[in-house]
Amino acid sequence: MGSGETAPTMVRLHRHLLARAGAGPALVLDTPYGFQENAADITARTLRYLRESTGREAAAVSWPRAEPARAAAALAALRSASWLLAGPGSPTYALGVWQAAGFGAEVESFVRRGGVAVFSSAAALTLGSRAVPVYEIYKCGIAPHWQPGLDVLGRLIGLSAALVPHFDNAEGGTHDTRYCYLGERRLTVLEGELDPGEHVLGVDEHTALLLDLAAGRATVWGNGVVTIRQHGHQAHLPADTVLDLTELVEMLRTHGAALAGSPPLHAPRPTASSDAPVTEVSSSDAAGASASLAGAAAAAERAFAAAMAARDAPGAVAAALQLERALEAWVADPTQSGEREHARRTLQTMVVRLAEVGVPDDAAHRATVAGFVDLLLQVRADARARADWAGADAIRDGLAELGVWVRDEPAATQWGLATDGGQR
Repeated sequence: MGSGETAPTMVRLHRHLLARAGAGPALVLDTPYGFQENAADITARTLRYLRESTGREAAAVSWPRAEPARAAAALAALRSASWLLAGPGSPTYALGVWQAAGFGAEVESFVRRGGVAVFSSAAALTLGSRAVPVYEIYKCGIAPHWQPGLDVLGRLIGLSAALVPHFDNAEGGTHDTRYCYLGERRLTVLEGELDPGEHVLGVDEHTALLLDLAAGRATVWGNGVVTIRQHGHQAHLPADTVLDLTELVEMLRTHGAALAGSPPLHAPRPTASSDAPVTEVSSSDAAGASASLAGAAAAAERAFAAAMAARDAPGAVAAALQLERALEAWVADPTQSGEREHARRTLQTMVVRLAEVGVPDDAAHRATVAGFVDLLLQVRADARARADWAGADAIRDGLAELGVWVRDEPAATQWGLATDGGQR
């Protein structure tokens, strides 16, 4: 996965892969982020995401350092498992821990005996023949260079490539952060260091490349594309592309410089059948989930604006609740921090703007607004329950702007109108 391992966009795919893996233990491995102070929180959010979105209870495997005892315990757990997830963090840190224990060979054995391995973001960077030391280059100013990867792709299907997730990243705004924060200039430098037979295999955000050894098939799933690149020449495999693994390997072996000016490479998607279970999951399965929290916020904002223009208070409240649900759905995805703050501000603006709808200034005032206030207080209670204090405060402050005071008491939250003699 290029990203999105704990996002709404990947729920359907996780369900499919967990069903494919069978009833054996499902594991979440913390190595890539094990050095972080919030490692336990990331693990807890990941386990909660899997439990609530797929119905599957996964177990946490803590292997944060290159210690023989930790390594032995983690590898023992892997050998009895059926499904493994490793995701965000630092690829070079993960490689330092994993390579000392021969983890590449263990992943190969795990997959060959039928296990399903899901590697996303930083963990995905380790799977190729070479890996990008992202933080060292992007954050610390170290000159662009490759690190030796686990070469799991080479071990399993003979693919000699550097796997680069976040390939279409655009969060830099004024500077180029494509290609996992490298940008065109630095990726070009790195390509010059590749051996003649090596390529870059790029996976867009919220996109997955499924390599099914049993069926001998590769499938592109999700919102973006998979890119085959060599020395600046690129070809793209769009979502729903399905081809034989031998075709994928041959494509990289033979295209080389011929990628220049080549059209998008696309194999027709066959009809789903029982002997091709991976092709039963298409990118259309993500239609019900926005590609990003920013997209969900924009959709809710449009619905809110339309309701306000029609003086439709229930419709405006529904739009605000729609955005609140999106904030909850995306809470576990670590790539959405900037978008989460924007969505919170948007929700606060919605609450404040509800005052524009207007209500009668008479004894019926409270009865008129009670339903809306109760709905918003329920949203606030949900935010407080998940420790989203900023979101809860935004709702309280927005209600205060509307002339509704809120007071939290041990038994229950009380509210009233500033005009009825109550307190703010």
